[in-house]
Amino acid sequence: MGADVLLLLQGGFFTVLLAAACLWDIRKRIIPDTLCLCIALVGFLAFEPEKLFGVFAATPFLIAALIWGGMGGGDIKLMAAAGLVLGFHKSMAAMIIGLTALLICHAVYAIIQKLRGRAVQKAYPLAPFLTLGCLAAYFIII
Repeated sequence: MGADVLLLLQGGFFTVLLAAACLWDIRKRIIPDTLCLCIALVGFLAFEPEKLFGVFAATPFLIAALIWGGMGGGDIKLMAAAGLVLGFHKSMAAMIIGLTALLICHAVYAIIQKLRGRAVQKAYPLAPFLTLGCLAAYFIII
């Protein structure tokens, strides 16, 4: 198969699997290991050895989970798996985009809650934001 066809297949599978992880995290607050494994395997459709370093993009999530807690292992595994598809630099961009989207979402929520006179405390599923970042990095960032 041509490289373009493999990249198209990879992008399609990557999108579908990230969407599944996103929905699963929203509904059950867990990301199944099988989804992470499938995402990692998608990285081998258009394999480039330097993309193996993408798994290290999950390191900040691992460190944050070990130090502060509050983050599930599924988010860490999701970023490690996506790192095999994106490579290190795109994975870091994905993380920055996703976490920035989370901060914006939380800021809007906090403002609305303060205007209503309510407490501002909410836990968010992280996969939807990481999905946004990963898809932006895959399809937009060159």
